[in-house]
Amino acid sequence: MDGPAESPNPRPRVMHVITDLDTGGAETMLANLVVAQKDLPEPPLVVSLTPGGTQAARITAAALSVRHLGMRRGWPNPMALFRLVMLIRSFKPKVIQSWMYHADLMALLALLLSGRRRSTRLLWGVRCSDMDLSRYALGLRIVIRLCAWLSSLPNAVVANSHAGRTFHRSLGYKARRFLVAVNGVDMNIFRPDSKARAEVRAELGIGDDEFLVGTSARVDPMKDYPTFMAALGHMQRVYGLAAGRGTGSLPDQIRFFGLGERPDMPRVLNALDLFVSASAFGEGFSNALVEAMATGLPVIATGVGDAALIIDDSGVVVPPRDVSALAAAIDDLKNDPARCKNLGRAARARVAANYDLKRIVRDIETLHGDW
Repeated sequence: MDGPAESPNPRPRVMHVITDLDTGGAETMLANLVVAQKDLPEPPLVVSLTPGGTQAARITAAALSVRHLGMRRGWPNPMALFRLVMLIRSFKPKVIQSWMYHADLMALLALLLSGRRRSTRLLWGVRCSDMDLSRYALGLRIVIRLCAWLSSLPNAVVANSHAGRTFHRSLGYKARRFLVAVNGVDMNIFRPDSKARAEVRAELGIGDDEFLVGTSARVDPMKDYPTFMAALGHMQRVYGLAAGRGTGSLPDQIRFFGLGERPDMPRVLNALDLFVSASAFGEGFSNALVEAMATGLPVIATGVGDAALIIDDSGVVVPPRDVSALAAAIDDLKNDPARCKNLGRAARARVAANYDLKRIVRDIETLHGDW
């Protein structure tokens, strides 16, 4: 099996199993977590069902071990299950934390086959809330149904949002313990930076006095780029920006920049005057939203998942799929610079108080230590 050299400690206390390590909310949070834990006496091991990914490179750059099971998207592979069984038998982790539906199912089956069910605790991870499952492939819907049916077998299910826990209970999840562990952001990486603002705006060819509204999300039905783009189309003298996988191929629109996936999001966010999360459904706890808040940006988010709870009174919440409401909220903030500045300060303070990565890592270590 391909992969980098093993970590110095051959028996990590915690093994993480995730569907993939591309850029996404769950993948980024896992990378944030394990990189922050790289100096532990028992460093974590990360296992990905599929090979490669930007977050895999980031984890291995921190001298942590990543193993992959050789799966391809949409192609069940019995050998991958066998490889995971062998890894569990070899590393003998005390806790397996899985992330996302396919990894949850695979981790459960592998643990049952490994002979270590009594000595290794399994915590499933669910990362979304009110998914519109009709927009996704039949295979995913079958996996979710299987997970709901088997959900009493893991020792616990961990959601990253209260909305996610409620939604999965409505799907029939019957967890022994159903916990919430929110995401966190590194306040030293995502922070206000006037130099980055000037640099990125110069790269885009827009002046400091132009009002720039942006978002950070892959192109996916749940992210609802049509509503975001339509709202921008209503605006006068406003520039728009989107960064994330697939955004380089969004339809051409005047005063709009589709940047594609960017490795320098802390820089890009600093170029903005306002951040928008326009998701129509499915969000649990949005990393992108909290990263923008930590950068000191005023934010507008649709009332999906835990967005309203995350923002509290440090931003604006609008209904999902409502172009007029989103455009009006953007226009209100554009015309009130003092309010924008105050909301940006309040947003960063809220993240520092509730979602600082250091605090979240301690909370997750305590959760894993309970087993």
